[in-house]
Amino acid sequence: MVSSPPAALPVVETFHSLQGEGLHAGRSACFIRLAGCGVGCPWCDTKHSWPEAGHSRRPVAALADTVRRAAAAGAAFVVVTGGEPLHHDLTDLCEGIAPVGLPLHLETSGVDRLSGRFDWITLSPKPHRPPLPSLLAACQELKVVVHGEADLHFAVAMAQQARAAGNHPALLLQPGWDSAEGQRLALDFVRGHPAWRLSLQNHKWLAIR
Repeated sequence: MVSSPPAALPVVETFHSLQGEGLHAGRSACFIRLAGCGVGCPWCDTKHSWPEAGHSRRPVAALADTVRRAAAAGAAFVVVTGGEPLHHDLTDLCEGIAPVGLPLHLETSGVDRLSGRFDWITLSPKPHRPPLPSLLAACQELKVVVHGEADLHFAVAMAQQARAAGNHPALLLQPGWDSAEGQRLALDFVRGHPAWRLSLQNHKWLAIR
């Protein structure tokens, strides 16, 4: 885990938009995108968030003010994303934002231990860097990106591991952006497996943040 000074984190951007993916797609949300990621997915669309260098550290108090303004403007919840947010200790962040009263959501690959307290955890595991069992046991939503057949096998294995840990998260497949094969595979699999559902990157289709 990358260490960060207490009550300050490297921030790529904050913005108020609509959640584009997963079970909460279409809802108003305040996003906090943290810098730093060592997972290195080749298809990542936020590679600018990988290095911490060049991204200023912002105090948790300032981030809480951002969330407070977004709440006043209609945000229904907060999404902490990255980068890989769990590279950092998120305890201070969660404690600082909690008084605003919005539910806290986390989007993570699960490669680091969980820190902070979240109301909803979206785990998006990657085959080349599998998640910690503790994250499979804690997530409410398991979302796997599909580019090829191997990704389907990986998704099923992740779901089985979550169930073995006593967890029954929502199961989603998300075609890789511009991946015709991923789209075909995800559609066919979801059509034949009722426990799974399709997730789309609606924000890209709508050309919004």
